[in-house]
Amino acid sequence: MAGDPDQCTLEEDYYTLLNVSKDATNDEINNAYRRLSLTYHPDKHIDPDQKKWAENIFNRVKTAYNVLSDPRQRAIYDTLGTKGLETDGWEVVQRTKTPLEIREEYERLAREREERKLQRSTNPKGSTTVSINATDLFNRYTDEYGIDTQSGLPVLEVSGINTSHSVEAPVTLNDTVTLSCNISTENGTGVGSLNVSNRRTFEHGWAELDFGFGNGPLTSLKIFRTLTKSLFFTGAGGLQFSSHGIHPSFVSNLAYQLDERTVGYLTYKAGSNSSMSTSLLHETENYRVNLTMLCGLPHSYISTTYTRKMIQAEIKILVSIKIGTFGAVGEYGVEKRISQHTNLSGSVTIGVPTGIFLKIKLTRGFQTFIFPIHLCDEVLLAPVFYATVVPLVSWLAVKKFIIDPINREKENREIRKNRENNKAKMEEMRREAIWATKLMHEMYNRVHNEETKNKGLIIIKALYGKLPSGVTQHNVDKEDDGENDSLPDDVIDVTVPVQCLVKNSKLVLQISSKAQLPGFYDTCLGEDKHLSIKYHYIDEIYTCTISDEESLNIPS
Repeated sequence: MAGDPDQCTLEEDYYTLLNVSKDATNDEINNAYRRLSLTYHPDKHIDPDQKKWAENIFNRVKTAYNVLSDPRQRAIYDTLGTKGLETDGWEVVQRTKTPLEIREEYERLAREREERKLQRSTNPKGSTTVSINATDLFNRYTDEYGIDTQSGLPVLEVSGINTSHSVEAPVTLNDTVTLSCNISTENGTGVGSLNVSNRRTFEHGWAELDFGFGNGPLTSLKIFRTLTKSLFFTGAGGLQFSSHGIHPSFVSNLAYQLDERTVGYLTYKAGSNSSMSTSLLHETENYRVNLTMLCGLPHSYISTTYTRKMIQAEIKILVSIKIGTFGAVGEYGVEKRISQHTNLSGSVTIGVPTGIFLKIKLTRGFQTFIFPIHLCDEVLLAPVFYATVVPLVSWLAVKKFIIDPINREKENREIRKNRENNKAKMEEMRREAIWATKLMHEMYNRVHNEETKNKGLIIIKALYGKLPSGVTQHNVDKEDDGENDSLPDDVIDVTVPVQCLVKNSKLVLQISSKAQLPGFYDTCLGEDKHLSIKYHYIDEIYTCTISDEESLNIPS
């Protein structure tokens, strides 16, 4: 895919080759095939070189037509692409009758492959929390006369560290064993625990049995069950054995799907901190709202959280407030996806009487690192300002001088690697595009003359490839001298192929990369490409530019 070096590919796109949509009817596919056959059928050419290249192109067109005109092959191609046609796809064809059955069969085979893959792998997870006391930055200790008794720079202290790790090991298709450990220290005192659990999945839920050792042995049983299509139950009961006796605990949760985007929860917890809570979660593509009310011991509260999702920028903005018997807490923060497997978030918490906290969270794959920083015991303007501005400025600096250069170098490295791996095929595609354009001249003259006679759509100039830096379209206003030597290496003249795609004074291009249209080729694999067209229609001249995978319908 253009602009994404990790996903760029040279796999054949049959829909693009025929210039039809993915929901095209059989008549549309037949018409596209006949139209291309008029240009590329080998019997229409005498010159040996022309005949050779026409045969190559026609074979590709015929293959595309044979696949898309056959419902079974088309279903396989739509599901797995050309690889599905080359191997297992044919086995499925022998056992199935309809495209729907083929898709369902492939989905089942894909699930089985994933399950077999899961059996051969483990899933390590880890989380580390480092609590930092930075109150000395804003609340220096003073004696009874208000005199600062400390000298030198403010002192930052690590008040606590908590780290937990787990490894999942699938034993059978239905059983997964998890080994986890947790170690935490605070103010010089440390505790640890070791847990082993086995989760078994059933048709309508799962059950998990846990055994652990920490402050005495413990055991628990967790159950999840789908009660109806919209009602779900989760329950957990446990026993903690210590020198002070046996401490039972119990938690139950009912979840009800109120509508497509809204879920209600009712939770009851019994034990040392008994409580009952109800919450409502409403989530859409662009935002999430969570309302919670809890009554319990020693505290009760009501809270609301709003999260705004900025999908294009891969950013989430969070605002929440909690009010209860302990006081009040407000929080605001932002989360940013900085790479495929890495998220970075920061939030500021302002509470009474808890004070002001800054929390930095970094998630990399299955590892999470959290840094809660206690800035001040009181609500003051200065720590709120610095907690907001300093992380933001630091992030912008790190992004500009470290992350962006690393990402650019990674993308360039992937692009160079892909180009090197596909060098021979790209050169073959370039030569084929040149010959395809030569073979189009008869059709080009016929279409051009018809459109001129009818005062229809005449393509004056069309250029395809990478845009020059700082501009929004290719230079289609330059006079055509019949030579392409003045064009950059990553831009090609596609005036003839585009004119040949005009039908009844209309040009329609589908939502797909234009690189596989006849007469086109990928000039810069892995980079963004654009198509700029200058055309004449009913005594007026127009220009337009579209990105590589954007659709086009002119005149509109």
